Amino acid sequence: MNTGKSALVHGYEVVIGFETHAQLSTRSKIFSRASTAFGAEPNTQACAVDLALPGTLPVMNKGAVERAIEFGLAVGSHIAPRSIFARKNYFYPDLPKGYQISQFEIPVVQGGRVEFFLADEKRSVRLVRAHLEEDAGKSLHEDFIGQTGIDLNRAGTPLLEIVTEPDMRSSAEAVAYAKELHKIVTWIGICDGNMQEGSFRCDANVSVRKPGAPLGTRREIKNLNSFKFMQQAIDFEVRWQIERIEDGHAIEQATVLFNPDTGETRAMRSKEDAADYRYFPDPDLPPLVIADEWVQRVRNGMTELPRVMALRFGTDYGLSEYDATVLTQSRAMAAYFEAAAKASGQPKLASNWIMGEVARRLNASEIDIAQSPASALQLAQLIGRIADGTVSNNAAKQVFDALWNGEPGEVDQLIEAMGLKQLNDSDALGKMVDAVLAANPKNVEEYRGGNSKALNALVGQIMKASQGKANPQQVNEMLRAKMN
Repeated sequence: MNTGKSALVHGYEVVIGFETHAQLSTRSKIFSRASTAFGAEPNTQACAVDLALPGTLPVMNKGAVERAIEFGLAVGSHIAPRSIFARKNYFYPDLPKGYQISQFEIPVVQGGRVEFFLADEKRSVRLVRAHLEEDAGKSLHEDFIGQTGIDLNRAGTPLLEIVTEPDMRSSAEAVAYAKELHKIVTWIGICDGNMQEGSFRCDANVSVRKPGAPLGTRREIKNLNSFKFMQQAIDFEVRWQIERIEDGHAIEQATVLFNPDTGETRAMRSKEDAADYRYFPDPDLPPLVIADEWVQRVRNGMTELPRVMALRFGTDYGLSEYDATVLTQSRAMAAYFEAAAKASGQPKLASNWIMGEVARRLNASEIDIAQSPASALQLAQLIGRIADGTVSNNAAKQVFDALWNGEPGEVDQLIEAMGLKQLNDSDALGKMVDAVLAANPKNVEEYRGGNSKALNALVGQIMKASQGKANPQQVNEMLRAKMN
């Protein structure tokens, strides 16, 4: 259950649950051999099974089942030893059979939770289930005047629908959950996570209530395909529902769409309940039986999970839980950190730089750490020069600028060429200290009188005299020794 306090919006508590469709990374569809590759000409990747031609029968894709098992193991779920497929009946032009093959009463993945940080506070969202199902096709409106085209390339594409409890209490928390879920499915490789191509689609069930009151009537915002739009859509929907209630109207259960151009949600249709779909077991598919040995084989073949890696980072490198979680946001970032930490021997300094300076530049450049112009080894070399006193932290940022901008040369060469080597010579610094103390007797008297700020003024004078090259820590120590 969510352990964080709920922030009220105009006296109302926001309640959010998620349904996420993750397209599984199989090469063929869930019940046929047709390709799942994105971007093909319409209807070129729809076979007889996908078109629901008479006499065709679905055949389960083993790879889709294994990916569902992987997800269940990653989030601590129960893997059902026996689950069944059902027909979810509704009529859409892009659904050839008139029903969707899904799971209802007995899903393959049951329970589990997703843990993440919101700012520096740990949160947890409970999962109800994750079930396998096929995708529908796509209706095309843009290229047809007064008509609608149907592309069945997506029909039969394998999906894992991941359903949460209504544990989230703000749009920020919902986005943080969605990002963590996105990280998990891409980390373990069961989904490519491409939101623009529809590989990771989120539906948010949003309602509001007075604190302590029963759950309000929810409205489902469909097909949110970016984290930015997700937050905007939820925030608008919350305001709309509160205003509606305050004006004396009841909220009606509905499915709504978000328009990013206007920043508004609008009702698409009344929201269906399970009874409206007339679920019944699919007679063409036998029960899905998953033996313990199969689950164990999948477990043995899985990569190190982000939460396990974060625990290891805490143990091996002395990082806080928050820092370790941030550094395992992606496999690329985790690999970058570990390479820099091992090469420099300064894991905490590497963590600070990656979460600070490196992250700032990545965000400004809108690139992933895998595309960083400065390699992990270069960062490690730079961190080593900070640790041994060769350069100050401020000078190191100038060197990192040069690395980021592709300046030729190794770290040591850049330090020399840019004249940034820190002055550590005790004799030279001693002369500067003596000269500054002699020229600033008032500051010396104030420091000895208990004014610690006077020390900062003296340090500043020495840094100015050394053109910023003096080692500040060494200067501080020498000043204290001479004035005490």
